[in-house]
Amino acid sequence: MKKMDVIVVGGSAAGLTAAITCRRHYPKKTVLIIRKEKQVMVPCGIPYIFGTLSSPEENIVPDSVLEKNGIELAVTEVTGIDRTKRTLRTENGEEFAYEKLVLATGSVPMIPPIPGADLENVFVVKKDLPHLQKMLDWLNESSNLVIVGGGFIGAEFADECRKNRDIKITIVEMLPRCLMLSYDEEICAIAEQIEREQGIDIRAPEKVEAFLGNGAVKAVKLANGEELKADMVILGIGCAPNARLAEKAELELGSTEGIQVNRYMQTSDDNIFACGDCAEKVSFFDGKPSELKLASTATREARIAGANLFGMSRVNDGVIGVWSTVLADTAFALAGLSVREALEKGYNVVIGQAEGPNRHPGNMPEAANLMVKLVFERGTRIILGGQVVGAKCAGELINTISAGIHEKMTADEVALFAMGTHPALTASPIAYQLTNAAEMAIKAAESC
Repeated sequence: MKKMDVIVVGGSAAGLTAAITCRRHYPKKTVLIIRKEKQVMVPCGIPYIFGTLSSPEENIVPDSVLEKNGIELAVTEVTGIDRTKRTLRTENGEEFAYEKLVLATGSVPMIPPIPGADLENVFVVKKDLPHLQKMLDWLNESSNLVIVGGGFIGAEFADECRKNRDIKITIVEMLPRCLMLSYDEEICAIAEQIEREQGIDIRAPEKVEAFLGNGAVKAVKLANGEELKADMVILGIGCAPNARLAEKAELELGSTEGIQVNRYMQTSDDNIFACGDCAEKVSFFDGKPSELKLASTATREARIAGANLFGMSRVNDGVIGVWSTVLADTAFALAGLSVREALEKGYNVVIGQAEGPNRHPGNMPEAANLMVKLVFERGTRIILGGQVVGAKCAGELINTISAGIHEKMTADEVALFAMGTHPALTASPIAYQLTNAAEMAIKAAESC
């Protein structure tokens, strides 16, 4: 039996980050990652395998990072945990002993209970190289692709799969608009317009009634009776926590079926921690359960768990939710709450918006339009969320907005944000969208 100070089950974003964090905080402790995958994929890079990149091999996290950080690796699947003996059993009959255990088992894609979902060419998106290679091979032989789900997975796959291919792509979304769980409706409309300009057909709101075919899918039947020709289907309707191992070990689960953790990422067993998609989450804003699953959230939780293994030093104050995507050449990003979400949570809000070039003057090379929309609580004027659309610098600007949300900055504090500007790098200090959006929110609040 091999004995280790720390064992991490799962080697993707959360598991790898937890192991590295542990080694940084406790350099004398031995750390082992046990994962079932021979190679680990970059989670958010998976859609780009089908367009920008040329193969799944270009989207792999190198194992050299383990050696660099003094982390051992075992490629096998853990089948059971003996919490009393602090041991793990694996599918090949090995046993490992631990002092502290981190569960980072991720999530599993959801498969809807739709007739024909088990046909050969109906694919869910898995973080598995052979599976992704099979998807790519099938895509390259397809003329008609139907994507079920218009969230991030669906929108990004549609945008990538169209590149360098003569293929008809249709997105079927049951909500009124694509990306509607992620952005306010007018921003979703911009995203849909861009998708349609790229030749992507969007059917929303619409439901899938069945996948038709004998062995392999040939068509997708919609609830309205229409049949869409399909050589391939991609299901992108979300994922669920992979908490099977934890449940088998009789660890407590939360209301969203994730592994129940406290604010230190500790499970109901003091010697076992959990982080990433498999762990239960609560909202930063109201402490209620959150179903957000993001690689950035997973690594944040992993940095908390890894640091707390042998002494509580970091606290998880809840999920803010920060994400971005790019369709064609337009970026879409959000941090915190959209206006819709803020209203659903009972906030009385005030909104500020500013738009303009991300360079100054606007005819500078690489200048592009950038729109910032901020939402504040009306009474306190504390920032609740922000959305950014346009230039690709939105991907970094949204992180600044997230920091403001975490620190509960007021509209006045955002308006007085000490920015640095340069003609070739940023918007003008006079028209800086972040500060001007805050000023517009203050104006709106004072006019009421």
